[in-house]
Amino acid sequence: MTDTTSRPPTAIDRIAEEHLQAGIDLSPMTATYLGVPGRTDEIDDLSTTGLQALVDLNGRTLATLEGVPVEDDVDRVTLAALRERLSLEVEVLERVLAGTDPVELNVIACPVQSVRDIFDIMPKETAEDWGVITRRLRAVGPALEQYAGALAFSAGRGQVSPRRQVEKVAEQCADQAGEASTYGALLTEAQGQSEELRAELAAAVEDAKGAFGTLASYLTDELLPQAPESDAAGVERYRLASRSFLGAEIDLAETYAWGLEEVARIDAMMLETAQAIRPGSTVKEAIAVLDDDPRYQIKGTDALREWMQTTADEAVANLADTHFDVPEPVRRIECMIAPSQTGGVYYTGPSEDFSRPGRMWWSVPKGVTDFTTWRELTTVYHEGVPGHHLQIGQTVYRGELLNRWRRLASWTSGHGEGWALYAEWLMADLGYMDDPGNRMGLLDGQALRATRVVLDIGIHCGFEAPEEVGGGEWTYDKAWEFLNNHTNMDEGFARFELDRYLGWPGQAPAYKIGERLWLGLRDQVREAEGDAFDLKAFHRRALDIGGVGLDTLRQAVLGKL
Repeated sequence: MTDTTSRPPTAIDRIAEEHLQAGIDLSPMTATYLGVPGRTDEIDDLSTTGLQALVDLNGRTLATLEGVPVEDDVDRVTLAALRERLSLEVEVLERVLAGTDPVELNVIACPVQSVRDIFDIMPKETAEDWGVITRRLRAVGPALEQYAGALAFSAGRGQVSPRRQVEKVAEQCADQAGEASTYGALLTEAQGQSEELRAELAAAVEDAKGAFGTLASYLTDELLPQAPESDAAGVERYRLASRSFLGAEIDLAETYAWGLEEVARIDAMMLETAQAIRPGSTVKEAIAVLDDDPRYQIKGTDALREWMQTTADEAVANLADTHFDVPEPVRRIECMIAPSQTGGVYYTGPSEDFSRPGRMWWSVPKGVTDFTTWRELTTVYHEGVPGHHLQIGQTVYRGELLNRWRRLASWTSGHGEGWALYAEWLMADLGYMDDPGNRMGLLDGQALRATRVVLDIGIHCGFEAPEEVGGGEWTYDKAWEFLNNHTNMDEGFARFELDRYLGWPGQAPAYKIGERLWLGLRDQVREAEGDAFDLKAFHRRALDIGGVGLDTLRQAVLGKL
């Protein structure tokens, strides 16, 4: 791939950047996530009209790319990435608009969550910032009305998400409408503002809560009676979803079998590690020892945030210039406790000018005050450096090499989450997980990701369940048994995990499958280069390509585009 500090923009770069700007114009929420100017006091058009507008935009961009000259290797990657990402998005959305698949409704990644979570990352420094937030809160009601209309459109064509998802999302909506609504966190955050501003904000919060209550009623009264009992997406829909999340096509049967092998392999490693924690113990007994060990305990969210920050900063200091090229602006990461209380840990990238740094967010469930570092150290490496923060921050920084679409908007789950899992193992290889407790935390996380591969593919594609749960057709109870046999989570978290797999086909396996493809690429390059292979140079070359689909990444790194 071309590596130059003075690469002039090409015609393909201009098309990519025009596409990015047109996408931002269609999606005010994207502008907020990217930290760029836009109508950030509005919510996206969540109607089918909004979906059609995105299809039309992608179609225009794809048509414009036809016949445009390719100037260099960077252009070749951009062209391949644009065609792959945009074509897949069109294929997915056209199936929805044709009534072949339902409008997205699930417990983790649909407008119900995004319309709430967008407020977490909005600027909150000035009265003007709070004015923007207040206006966006008032836009929640009309946006959720559009979303309900889109759901009704799908339902009218016989396409409704599974009953389990409709029930759970209705519960989420009811929670946002009630006294425990996480919108209330905005009122706490605005305590330093004027009384008049806070009164307007409070009224807007009540409007937003009321909109969620209305949506909860619609889901329960109108959509639920039409929802199918089966959770399975089916092979056809699953194959498309898998391609969308990976940017690669995989053999589903082979990957399912590999997933079962990975679960067994990691189980054995966990049992071996348990012996180093307490000889003769089972994995669950060793985990109980770790949970009771004061060395790994943190009390309170303030202490959790401080530990996250210290750990993330140490990783940057230890890895920069030694194992990775870490640009100066990327050496800053900000660790945050999220105002919402959904239980997840996630990363948001820096703004283009790095005035808003990359951030690691911990959304701590209500009432949870005790934390264990043995389980979470690997999470900090996953979300920070060398995980998402390095991967995304470095891409944003490469303005001399990549156009804005490549730097800000080109993202594929298999690439991003696969790299973050690869980064966790890399930290183990570098000696950062030698402590038996921390190593158990790494393996515990890996066991969950491998279990996801089996459950997600097996349930949605109808493969036979393993004998340990009775074989035959997968059922919810068999999936629940398998999940608990191979992971170690509180019941609430585990139930949510399983609901996630059932409602968002293809996404959860992208972590482990992406890691597999990253490791395979590294092995291919190592074999091709022999003694000349340099791991730091490989990382730099691969990360400089940005968040493209995994097939595009492999072809670019191997020089086969």
